[in-house]
Amino acid sequence: MLFLQLVTCFSLMLICTADETKLKVKAASKPVRLFTDEELRKYDGTEEGQPIYMAIKGVVFDVTSGKKFYGKGAAYNALVGKDSTRAVAKMSLDPKDLTHDVAGLTEKELESLESIFTGTYKSKYPIVGYTSRRILNEDGSPNEDFKPEDQPNFSVRAEL
Repeated sequence: MLFLQLVTCFSLMLICTADETKLKVKAASKPVRLFTDEELRKYDGTEEGQPIYMAIKGVVFDVTSGKKFYGKGAAYNALVGKDSTRAVAKMSLDPKDLTHDVAGLTEKELESLESIFTGTYKSKYPIVGYTSRRILNEDGSPNEDFKPEDQPNFSVRAEL
């Protein structure tokens, strides 16, 4: 029930902030989902035939087409099934960097994150959803400060 309320609230926020004269959105082939950490872990490349998902900056990408990089036993498999924002920013596979937390990153690392997020992931892999952390507080309550238009590189056209 809470999930449906959040999706409805999120959808309404997007509609209210969109400029209808500029926005022409095609119907999505699949609905955009909200993923908890537990749900995202199911898409870690270990199960044959299951898609492989990876989140960066709270955006969940389907990286299945890059299975040779992200699949079971592949070089970057540690990054999938979770939000690996910090690891991408630092270009690290260190287990302590496999997190969404960007606290303490240098300006250079944040610039690298932005470049990789936009130049690689957003241009190459389909967006299938968002992490619940992007619009919810740790206790599951709605993040009152969340505004889609204030999110880095958030564009209704580009992300939905």
